[in-house]
Amino acid sequence: MGSPLSQYRPVLKWAGGKRQLLSALENHVPKRFNRYYEPFVGAGALLLHLYSSELISKAVISDMNADLIALYSIIKEDPYSLIKALQSLPFHNTREDYYRARDLFNGTTDKLQRAALLIYLNRHGFNGLYRVNSRNEFNVPFGRYRNPTLPSREIILAFHRVLKSCTIYLKDFEETVRSAKEGDFVYLDPPYMPVSKTSSFTSYTSGAFSRKEQMRLFKVFRDLSNRGVYVVESNSDSEFIRELYSEFKVGEFKVRRNINSDAGRRSGREVIIIGYESD
Repeated sequence: MGSPLSQYRPVLKWAGGKRQLLSALENHVPKRFNRYYEPFVGAGALLLHLYSSELISKAVISDMNADLIALYSIIKEDPYSLIKALQSLPFHNTREDYYRARDLFNGTTDKLQRAALLIYLNRHGFNGLYRVNSRNEFNVPFGRYRNPTLPSREIILAFHRVLKSCTIYLKDFEETVRSAKEGDFVYLDPPYMPVSKTSSFTSYTSGAFSRKEQMRLFKVFRDLSNRGVYVVESNSDSEFIRELYSEFKVGEFKVRRNINSDAGRRSGREVIIIGYESD
């Protein structure tokens, strides 16, 4: 028996996560497609939604965040050990515990321990950010939430069932989608193009997703579209992105993001770019 739909939820909070955009995104999911690809998987909100809606049976997911991919690989292969490790964590919702856990995370190479600590830090750190410094050390500050919770056993096991249908890679997006064929569906959710000089908030990996990378992504998007792949992309509503994708259909949506410390600047617009003709 499958899990109730409410259990198909991301195990991580994720800056830029797509849960609030699902209703808009599902309007642009093709009615029929073969394999699903998501090369910037993040928290996997759309992946979970498509799986729980019985729209996908096979998927290819990837990310360049090594800790994220290591966590998902453990959830796919050994979820019960992760559940036990989470239950054994000696850390609570205090500033002192958080920074002890962060130091331990930055100092350990044990994959299972890092996976459990990543979930703890993600749920107790500021706004679900993943950020590293120049030494590739996780440096997100304490979040000061009143009552943060860890994902339940049921949520982890539901995600395990989803990931069992996935091939998981630590790969660049271009390499990940190279095998996509006509009739496959590719969803691209890259690190967004900053809409201002001060809005690029995080170093998601030790590299950065620059303007040059955005242009490389556009070439991949156009190539997928020309090959008959159903391709959809989310990005920021910036002049650069609109100009870059001017030959494609672009829809805009108002969203709320909790990253900005100024509450008055947390609303913004994002775009959904469609690379195929809908029925």
